[in-house]
Amino acid sequence: MATCSWGAMAEVELDEVQVQGESLRDPRARSSASVKYVKPLLDVPQTVTVVGEPQFREQNALSLRSVLSNVSGITFNAGEGSGGSGDSINIRGFSANANLQLDGLRDSAQVSRSDTFNLQAVEVIKGPNSVFGGAGTTGGTINMISKAPQGEAFTELGAGLGTDHYRRLTLDTNQPLAGVGVNSAFRLNLMSHENTVPGRDHLDRQRWGLAPSLALGLSEQTRLTLSYLHQRDDARPDFGLPARDGKIIDGVSRQAYFGWRNLDKDRATTDSFTVQLQHDFNDNLSLQNLSRYSQVKREAMVSASHVNLQGMAPGRYRPAGPQAYGRNITSDLWINQTTLNSTFDTFGLGHALVLGMEVSREHYRRDAYRFNLDKFVPKEGFELAKPPGYWGGSKEREALGYTRNSLDDKALFVFDSIALNPQWDLSLGLRYDWIKGRGADYKPATGKLIASAQEGALSSRAGLVYKPVDNGRFYLAYGTSFNPTAEHLASNGSGLSAGTQDLGSETSKTWELGTKWALLDDRLELDAALFRVQKDNVRERLLDDTYLAAGRQRVQGLELSATGRLTEQWNLFANYTYQQSRTLESATTPKRVGQALGNTPPRSFNVWTTYQLPGDFTLGYGMRHVSERNVTSQDSAKLAAYWVHDAMLGYKVSKHLDLQLNLDNLFDKGYVERVRQATGSQSRSSAVELGDGRSAVLSGIYRF
Repeated sequence: MATCSWGAMAEVELDEVQVQGESLRDPRARSSASVKYVKPLLDVPQTVTVVGEPQFREQNALSLRSVLSNVSGITFNAGEGSGGSGDSINIRGFSANANLQLDGLRDSAQVSRSDTFNLQAVEVIKGPNSVFGGAGTTGGTINMISKAPQGEAFTELGAGLGTDHYRRLTLDTNQPLAGVGVNSAFRLNLMSHENTVPGRDHLDRQRWGLAPSLALGLSEQTRLTLSYLHQRDDARPDFGLPARDGKIIDGVSRQAYFGWRNLDKDRATTDSFTVQLQHDFNDNLSLQNLSRYSQVKREAMVSASHVNLQGMAPGRYRPAGPQAYGRNITSDLWINQTTLNSTFDTFGLGHALVLGMEVSREHYRRDAYRFNLDKFVPKEGFELAKPPGYWGGSKEREALGYTRNSLDDKALFVFDSIALNPQWDLSLGLRYDWIKGRGADYKPATGKLIASAQEGALSSRAGLVYKPVDNGRFYLAYGTSFNPTAEHLASNGSGLSAGTQDLGSETSKTWELGTKWALLDDRLELDAALFRVQKDNVRERLLDDTYLAAGRQRVQGLELSATGRLTEQWNLFANYTYQQSRTLESATTPKRVGQALGNTPPRSFNVWTTYQLPGDFTLGYGMRHVSERNVTSQDSAKLAAYWVHDAMLGYKVSKHLDLQLNLDNLFDKGYVERVRQATGSQSRSSAVELGDGRSAVLSGIYRF
């Protein structure tokens, strides 16, 4: 048999999810949790960054946004739009809002993923990659990996106390089920949390969640896993501080709240039920079926922090954005994915083949209303330095209409990793999507407007890997993606209208040239990649509210990363991204041509490192940097660069008890983390949302 042959199912070294009694954990992931990536990450011709549960714990990273702050080349937009605030993420300069996945299945609801209590890892797969995730994926895909039942018994009780009224309790317990099938187990995760936002008065966060999962070994070859997630969030929304040209307006305090504490709210309830069935026919052939139903209900009322200074006395303002604007939103998703994995040889070539199909249906329902506060705002307005924050005046409720959207997607995909010989691998991927979207929008003034779109698209990816030595790789890869008009239809209610329904998809392509090296006896991995992403047929809005698919944008740059153990005591997780972004063509706004894209920093850098000290102490330090970047893609206004520093001190009291102190934003840096890509004007400012201020949390985990 040829040495390049796959002959049997490829062995993939998986990271341990639960390690008892180990105080320093390996930050390097050696494989992806996705069934679409059958080879070790060292052999994948693509930039893939994995942030694992050990790093969540060391950093006390509780939200998806805080986890992704470990990955350079990612920025965050501020919550905006008719769907309300939620995770709004840019990867390599392009929106990834519709490119979130949970365990390899689309997770589209516009909501803040506020807690990692049931996650074991987050994978960031960079570059146009519709072949992996379907529609979208211009900059990349984010795949969240849920905790699953394990083969060993353990229970972990967690508790935390900190500044800003921080209180947290968690339970993670796993129990093998002796006598029930083959290697069956049950796992339960519970969480209760509350805090106020460091550096921002009057912003509180409360949530609780539970996530049971049951793995049943129906036989040696067949496994069934049932899992459920319920989470309830109750928060006061933060729409930031009024700003012009990316800078907070003079006289505005960092702690000020420009909403109404007695009116504004953001309550979300998430329910998700997943069934996974896997059957191994033999060592070379396996079948997996993954099905999920999820529902997210949001009851939100928001008040924008835009201000009008025109004609006002110095130091005073009138609200310029929607005030007490309410939305009741329900998002439903049914999705099923079936994959067949096979390894075999043909004519001396080893194949690792993945065949699959995916079917999904999404529904989005939104009812909007407002309280018409504007007419009751006093003529003299309010103090800019001391916004009232409490509405004690009159209000009138007015229904604003409703939105009813649906999105259907059917897809077939195939991946083949071909071992050409001991030094060369070829990776190929194809996916075809049939997408159908329908939107109905009703407003009292215009009546009911209906729009629909239907299209099919082929996505592709190819990569060539050269292996000069066992621990080193060079690769060249090419990939495509598409963004249909209906892409955001079922996630935030936008994207499809009479003006856009006849437009074709935005399309993207990427080239990536990279190298990966496993050093220090496979403890440390060093990666480097040059990339170029080009997006064509970019949708541009005309003055009459019609659209053209006429724009072209490009982002190119360099990625560097180092992940693993420098010594037995010293861990490192570091990455750097250099990006050069440009608008190449714009039919509607020629002044954009040559300008960098909005919220796309030329340089970003992240490092997290821990060192095992004598006496069962562990010291951790983190630093992240984002360079100056454009507010929008059509002017010279800049957002200031920033550096943020974090620290951690851990102590292993006994084999059962760990204590940990986290100090975040050590120097209390006031920095813009979430951006509205608008410069603002005298009559209507823009707004920026700040990162959390300095905080301290003492937490403990008791294991038995």
